[in-house]
Amino acid sequence: MDKYGLLGKHIDYSFSRSYFASKFKQEAIKASYVNFDCATIEEVHAYLENTTISGFNVTIPYKEAVIPLLDTLNADALAIGAVNTIKRTSDGDLIGYNTDYIGFENALLEKFPNIFTGERLKKALILGTGGASKAVWYALEKRGVHCQYVSRKRKENTIIYEDISASVMEETTLIINCTPLGTFPEIEKYPEIPYQYIGSKHILYDLIYNPELTAFLDKGSTQGAAIINGLRMLELQAEAAWDIWNKA
Repeated sequence: MDKYGLLGKHIDYSFSRSYFASKFKQEAIKASYVNFDCATIEEVHAYLENTTISGFNVTIPYKEAVIPLLDTLNADALAIGAVNTIKRTSDGDLIGYNTDYIGFENALLEKFPNIFTGERLKKALILGTGGASKAVWYALEKRGVHCQYVSRKRKENTIIYEDISASVMEETTLIINCTPLGTFPEIEKYPEIPYQYIGSKHILYDLIYNPELTAFLDKGSTQGAAIINGLRMLELQAEAAWDIWNKA
């Protein structure tokens, strides 16, 4: 029986575990999926050394830190600089992939099929600068969308929340929350953007899926924006990971 698992920290909630358990049962697949809750990168390394495990998903906070422990990266993961899927080859090599950008883009297209045509989307604000935000940047930039990172600290290629003016909001159509703000149980939290400038032309995309309606999305919806949460993205990136694990 093949064994797969999720590498992360504080991952009791584990979408991946429940998703793959359901998939394996429904499709009569002889495989198991386990949470590998790792307090340190050394623990991550130990699991990677376990050759009985065929593949991994990777989540916070190891999407970037895991890269030096791998033998190679595929082209997309290399360009993004973050890994959320690892495959062990028949030779024992560990190859890093990124399926977050696939899940993000395809979920967006499912809900808004014409978003990349015409003048609908030219600029996007990406809230947060972690591994997931890099995948979002990669997906959008490939589509010709100009992206701007936003963080609590000013750094290269990144503005701070106080820099988001009325004019910035006016010229930006898509705002993506890649931070953990608003995740259960701290559901009252949200990124500090000027929601008063949001209107019907805006789309708010939250990578969080628990709760289904975050404070970020609720505040945007109240202003007339279209909204989308992270559940479908997770499902699509998981399916892409499964395809990677099982391709020749």
